[in-house]
Amino acid sequence: MTEPDEGGAPGGEPIRVLIVDDHELIRRSLALALAAEPDIDVVGEASDGQEAVELADRLMPDVALMDVRMPRQDGIEATRGIRASVPSTRIIMLTVSDEEEDLFEAIKAGATGYLLKDVQINDVPAAVRGVHEGQSLINPAMAAKLITEFANMSRKEAERPPQLPVPRLTEREMEVLRLVAKGMNNREIAKQLFISENTVKNHVRNILDKLQLHSRMEAVVYAVRERMLEIT
Repeated sequence: MTEPDEGGAPGGEPIRVLIVDDHELIRRSLALALAAEPDIDVVGEASDGQEAVELADRLMPDVALMDVRMPRQDGIEATRGIRASVPSTRIIMLTVSDEEEDLFEAIKAGATGYLLKDVQINDVPAAVRGVHEGQSLINPAMAAKLITEFANMSRKEAERPPQLPVPRLTEREMEVLRLVAKGMNNREIAKQLFISENTVKNHVRNILDKLQLHSRMEAVVYAVRERMLEIT
């Protein structure tokens, strides 16, 4: 949904990355590509979801590259486990699956990005930097599928009884959230609303703080579920 921001970790500290895939060749390829970047440090590798959760709890990575299909525990379950134990870790799903159900389940589990394995290996470091900076990372084709899922979810949730009161967002914050739900990145939102990209980032940060969430997509899922947004 967004183009990752360039730049390293705040304060000059390298971005700590955990690689999770049951194929050793893929892990090695990713590790080599990331190790070549001075602002990225590969701190561990796991071959299944259960090992990933254990390593994340011990290593506390900034970003995890997570396969969806793995033995013992799949990537979506592992994502839930990591988000529960190390909520600061941003998770990029890296998979051959472009199925809407996998995409939506990954976002609900707390994934911040979703890349297909046909992505160019040289693009992965930029993706890591982007999610570390707080961006959501989903390619345009998959963003369209996700928006369709949001619309379906919105219709279903309209039939559900109201829950507890939800935090109030300002009119401008709601405008930003609606555009996020449409798949726009920060640059596109800034252009649409005639404001700066930094102002957009500040609005997104405020939205996440108020909703006590960690990613833009989690905010959209929450807003649809609580009927703050209607997506058609």
